[in-house]
Amino acid sequence: MRLPAAGIAVLLTGMPTFADANDTMAELAAGGLTFVTADDVTMQSEDLYISPKEVRVDYVFHNGGDHDRTTVVAFPMPDVEGSGDFIVSVPDPDSDNFMNFSVAVDGRPVTPEVDRHAFAVDVDVTGELQDHGVPLLPFGDATGNALAALPKDLIADWISRGIVIPMDYDDGSGWKTDYVPVWKLKTTYWWRTTFPAGRDIRVAHRYTPSVGSTAGLNFIGSDENAPFTGEDFEREQRRYCFDDDFIKAVASRLDAARAADSYLQESWISYVLTTGANWGGTIGRFHLTVDKGDPDTLVSFCGDGVEKTGPTTFELTADDFYPERDIDIALVNRPTD
Repeated sequence: MRLPAAGIAVLLTGMPTFADANDTMAELAAGGLTFVTADDVTMQSEDLYISPKEVRVDYVFHNGGDHDRTTVVAFPMPDVEGSGDFIVSVPDPDSDNFMNFSVAVDGRPVTPEVDRHAFAVDVDVTGELQDHGVPLLPFGDATGNALAALPKDLIADWISRGIVIPMDYDDGSGWKTDYVPVWKLKTTYWWRTTFPAGRDIRVAHRYTPSVGSTAGLNFIGSDENAPFTGEDFEREQRRYCFDDDFIKAVASRLDAARAADSYLQESWISYVLTTGANWGGTIGRFHLTVDKGDPDTLVSFCGDGVEKTGPTTFELTADDFYPERDIDIALVNRPTD
């Protein structure tokens, strides 16, 4: 089975408000577990739940070999790169565990190791940031406060090396300068797991997704007479599999929003599914649930055989599933006050 095929246009419940008008917040695309390819260990099943508030993944693995297999299993976090040009949606920006990741093996919580490195212009600056008490995550109040306290000669050196950039602004009381991180943080959680020969093992992990958002719709063209045309629309249609029902619903909402001198807001969630191909063979049984939002929110994502299973629940099930592409979910609603 392939994931792309048909799109769906459905209504969700309880969507939160993300960005104010003219603001765009980019998402971080996280996903599932990875490890060195091993033919003996297969993924019997993956039960994946995605909502704007939580991602839950429950796996059953089976070691079909004659010997126990102990290996490192890893959860690579998405790279986080500082920028003065846009805002990134970071669920918990002042925490080292910025996506609230947790894992359990056979129902027992596991405390994973963490590998974290910061790079500026492809140079590892992890130790330097730590030596000066600067958090490695390039977002959050703690990082901004630590940079503001650094001596000016050090800041000048960091500017010349592409670690930070100066941002000048006037807040009404005169011009000020902030120093914005532009380094990239790479984070991987990892732990050792033994896969007993001839037995199943259950692994579960949870995290808070990064939800991108923008005021307005990325896929609407500049021609008001033909808004659902052009390169931007075609690109987004391929990514989210917009179908005719979804497009008609968006068009109706656009007319209503313009009549009320308002606008529509687009949000999106990405999940890296293709890492599942690292395990031996296909995924025996794959089950996806996309859940919950406001009845006035539209959603579209790609999938064969998607069914509405409850007022706000949409599910897809496949056997012998090979993850050929990642999951991208588009959400369209009117912002709340």
